Amino acid sequence: MHPYQDPSRPVAERVEDLLSRMTLAEKAGQLFHSMLVMNPDGTPVTDPGHEMQDLTTPELVEGRGLTHFNLLGTYGAREMARWHNALQEMAAATRLGIPVSLSTDPRHAFTDNIGASFNSGAFSAWPEALGLAAVRDPELVFRFADTVRREYLSVGFRTALHPQIDLATEPRWSRQSGTFGSDAKLTSELVRAYVLGLQGERLGPDSVAAMVKHFPGGGPQKDGEDPHFPHGKEQIYPGGMRELHLEPFKAAIAAGCAQMMPYYGQPVGTDWEEVGFGFNRGVVHTLLREELGFTGIVCTDWGRLNDAEIFGEVHEARAWGVEHLGVAERAAKALDAGADQFGGEQCPEVIVALVESGRVPEARIDASVRRLLREKFVLGLFDERRYVDPDEAEATVGRADFTALGAAAQRRSLTVLTDGPLPLDGKPRLYVENVDPAVAAAYGELAETPDGADLAVLRLRTPYEERANRFESYFHSGSLAFPEPELTRILALLKATPTVVCVHLERPAVLPEIAEHAAALIADYGASDEALLDVVFGRAKPEGRLPFELPRSMAAVAASRPDVPNDTVDPVFPYGHGLTL
Repeated sequence: MHPYQDPSRPVAERVEDLLSRMTLAEKAGQLFHSMLVMNPDGTPVTDPGHEMQDLTTPELVEGRGLTHFNLLGTYGAREMARWHNALQEMAAATRLGIPVSLSTDPRHAFTDNIGASFNSGAFSAWPEALGLAAVRDPELVFRFADTVRREYLSVGFRTALHPQIDLATEPRWSRQSGTFGSDAKLTSELVRAYVLGLQGERLGPDSVAAMVKHFPGGGPQKDGEDPHFPHGKEQIYPGGMRELHLEPFKAAIAAGCAQMMPYYGQPVGTDWEEVGFGFNRGVVHTLLREELGFTGIVCTDWGRLNDAEIFGEVHEARAWGVEHLGVAERAAKALDAGADQFGGEQCPEVIVALVESGRVPEARIDASVRRLLREKFVLGLFDERRYVDPDEAEATVGRADFTALGAAAQRRSLTVLTDGPLPLDGKPRLYVENVDPAVAAAYGELAETPDGADLAVLRLRTPYEERANRFESYFHSGSLAFPEPELTRILALLKATPTVVCVHLERPAVLPEIAEHAAALIADYGASDEALLDVVFGRAKPEGRLPFELPRSMAAVAASRPDVPNDTVDPVFPYGHGLTL
């Protein structure tokens, strides 16, 4: 037995022993955090050419020496556990047997965007982070994160690619549903509870490491476009609120978050170098490391080095500000900036060549590999936590008490903007749209048309502009106003029949006409039909308060400053609005 294999030895000693035995190629493999999918039966992908995985799993683990992956897609708990164990067996058979660290984007809510999050599937279903923020209860966030931790551990996820603590200050930005809204103080309070729920008081074998994102705050996007795409690469601060966006990250660091992800954005018009944050030494090394004292792992956001094909469409590398550099020089610049790991990339040969050419000292690689190996040891991946039990996974994921906690949180998060006749009683004749009739039938007699109903219940989603690119179509961007002829159709229903409208706020919808004519207006951030109707009929108490303001017009949105919270003129509903029933 080598010293690194001996669990009785101190972690620091084990790290140094293992590091001394690694080849340069093996070290380089640790610097990549790539993506995997799995076959539905719980086996690794071994056939080349999968739509979402261009290299086979054995090629990545055995051939390229990667040991950090995030799993794409939704599957059953037993199948995920079996796949995790097969992946660990593959890694254990390599020369040094370094275990795999498996990560995931959020998968406990209702959003399904392969570039950002997955719907809950087998896991317990909770409101999006915006909904947790609407309740304003750190204890609820702790219980959520603790539930996530337990379910993740059972299937082998050891790194959460969340929480996302950007401030939702640009109303058009597509990533707001994953945030805690526009308020820095509330976000700071909630991220402390979130990190504690995932990691515990100290990182250890029962922890899930929190990769907090997107440093130094991804909210102030020019025109609200997202920097996954070249037309959204610029991040601006016309209101001078840069320091405000840092506040939640200071709280996350104080809470002991294990990892940090810089965003894609390229700061414009500041004293920072105008390159994407993952390449930005002033942001990563000087600000994050030196000024804020962060000592954990820095992993870049995904796809910063190489162009990539997604859904059959080629997307250029998100190397904003350094597009003119080759892949090797981009990698060198990110390492110079202070990054430890490249998300969504799988080219360790580039790192090997940089060291062999003398461009990057091997000691610089060693510094990052130490951080990465240390976390594996601390999490118990070399020891008792390498494998999981599929039976336990199946019993844990979606457990009844976890599901009940999520369902209760959905109800608490619902935000009553206007109450009108609420709460309802009796069993009225109901006309429903975008509500499951089988669910609605438990609350009233169903009517086929609005004319025959005492009340209508209408569920809507925040509007967005369709994008032709398939990957970008998942990032709902652009106008927040209900377009014609949809708005006219909605208003005709509201004027003909008393209607309870529930709008899913993944972004702050522009809805003054709907607010004026609805009998009652409710906001949700991910809630089942049962949760909504329980609130409408007084069987559950809504506690939500708006986590951002709802603008009156797109003109007001366009005139607002993207780095300033709640900056639109005369909003229909201000930040914090919400009624109790």
